[in-house]
Amino acid sequence: MKYAMAAAAVFAGDFFLKEHIEKRRGCKEETKICGGRVVIKKYHNKGAALNFMEQQPAAVKKVCGAVLLLLGILWSFFFRRKANPCLLLGLSLAIGGGASNFYDRMTRGYVVDYFSFCTPWKWLNRIIFNISDFCIFLGSLLIILSGKDL
Repeated sequence: MKYAMAAAAVFAGDFFLKEHIEKRRGCKEETKICGGRVVIKKYHNKGAALNFMEQQPAAVKKVCGAVLLLLGILWSFFFRRKANPCLLLGLSLAIGGGASNFYDRMTRGYVVDYFSFCTPWKWLNRIIFNISDFCIFLGSLLIILSGKDL
């Protein structure tokens, strides 16, 4: 149950942050926080990560939906086997983040991203994230790290 709650918490938390950003931020508006290291700004991403396949939104929706379905099947399989908690948490984070971004794609036609970083690396400064992106990344990392137990 705690793993399902983790996925639901990721989805709900990012959902409400995206709603807040959509209603209260203009696309050109930027606010620096954390001593200028983090920039809050609204961006509509019509593709996958880094706008990949931006011109094929229908294909992005299908691929993301298929990956989300596969993760759900794996989660169910490993949950019934009482698999490694690290694997289950990783799948839960990836599902929660993936579901939030997939929901955006299906309802809005784009994913709402809302923060970036100020770093010495210009390429990283141009990337705009949301919390779901980090949960997908962290979940994927946990899945990989727990791979030896499969």
